[in-house]
Amino acid sequence: MNRRISSVCHVGGIAIGGDNPIRIQSMATTDTNDTEASVAQAKRIIDAGGELVRFTTQGTREAENMRHISDRLKHDGYTQPLVADVHFTAHTADVAAQYCEKVRINPGNYVDPGRTFKHLEYTDEEYQAELKKIEARLVPFINICKAHHTAVRIGVNHGSLSDRIMSRYGDTPAGIVESCMEFLRIFRREQFGDVVISIKASNTVIMVQTVRLLVSTMDREDMHYPLHLGVTEAGEGEDGRIKSAVGIGALLTEGIGDTIRVSLSEEPECEIPVARRLVELIPECSRLRREAEAAIKDDTITLSLDAPDLETLQLKAAMAAGALLIDRKATNIEIHSPGYSPLQLEGLEEALLQAARIKFTKTEYISCPGCGRTLYNLQDTIRRIKAATGHLVGLKIGIMGCIVNGPGEMADADYGYVGAGRGRISLYRGKECVEKNIPEAEAVDRLLQLINATKP
Repeated sequence: MNRRISSVCHVGGIAIGGDNPIRIQSMATTDTNDTEASVAQAKRIIDAGGELVRFTTQGTREAENMRHISDRLKHDGYTQPLVADVHFTAHTADVAAQYCEKVRINPGNYVDPGRTFKHLEYTDEEYQAELKKIEARLVPFINICKAHHTAVRIGVNHGSLSDRIMSRYGDTPAGIVESCMEFLRIFRREQFGDVVISIKASNTVIMVQTVRLLVSTMDREDMHYPLHLGVTEAGEGEDGRIKSAVGIGALLTEGIGDTIRVSLSEEPECEIPVARRLVELIPECSRLRREAEAAIKDDTITLSLDAPDLETLQLKAAMAAGALLIDRKATNIEIHSPGYSPLQLEGLEEALLQAARIKFTKTEYISCPGCGRTLYNLQDTIRRIKAATGHLVGLKIGIMGCIVNGPGEMADADYGYVGAGRGRISLYRGKECVEKNIPEAEAVDRLLQLINATKP
């Protein structure tokens, strides 16, 4: 397995890409205006091994408070780079670039308005005019980043593609890649190279296919930016770990990836050991993948694995088989491992097939990891919804902290539970919002009523 050679992005005191180690990162879930809580959580992430810490910056107030968070951390000896996460308000990115080592912007909502699933018609001239609007707004931001030596992450999410992109390219890997390339071409024209790219989706098949397409598209245009990998809204517990390992592992075993985040609906420091383990397992799982592909028989992948604990077994199996299942080299899997019961192995096999979108044998939860935008107790709500709906085999339920990726990332879900405001929830059936601003105390019961009233 040869690692893809990328350019190097300098983020504060660390370098991403080239022949540097694969960097591990996470995202805080605290209110970015709460300096004490944000500093404490950043320390926990870093102490666990996180090399970058990202914070949501909804507006200029949060962006400006990043300076205080950074100062406090540096005073206490924590020099790891901080990343500001910006959606909807481009001016916030301008402010954050003055105080953070890196700023993430989302092409889906940086200039284009938020996604509404409306079809828009453009002539070629009108479409080019929209691209000129993006360039006019993006170039001043690039100049601020140059002046402050701030890196940029162009972070495209399947769940927040703009209506403009959707209308021209559809809800496709090609559309996701073009959303990214529009911005990359501007960065290259402006001769700004400290850029990292991320392409994320909750659907592992779309995520892997799109990253591969992005790599080939960049190669054709002689671009070699480093890549950040992640399966967004992967969930929690073993399902979140397996789903993340299937998507991220498929690409890591192909030599793709310069920095990763495992997005779990848990405390962010819990993500770091999982991500570190994925990186450690790359050589072994690359070999296992080749052996398994060579031995496919009767549409079945057979894996014989040794693992000291169940989580390691899950990650190994997911990394070794992920790409083979996503590419439909086989649609069944059989795992052998001493020390584990037939029930445990069968459960892992089923979880892998579900993570690769081949066969659904239990309820599918598309739940975000939470951030400072989350408008309710995410982990408690996930537990309550799972307890009430776990018997609904094959049903897909989206549980989203806010509207950034909510309606989009759970667009293929049957039902959705989305934070709409402090203490308020909106419920979705498919892409349609059917109940708005329900009091949080009533929302889980109302979701169950909606499911019972409309499910087959």
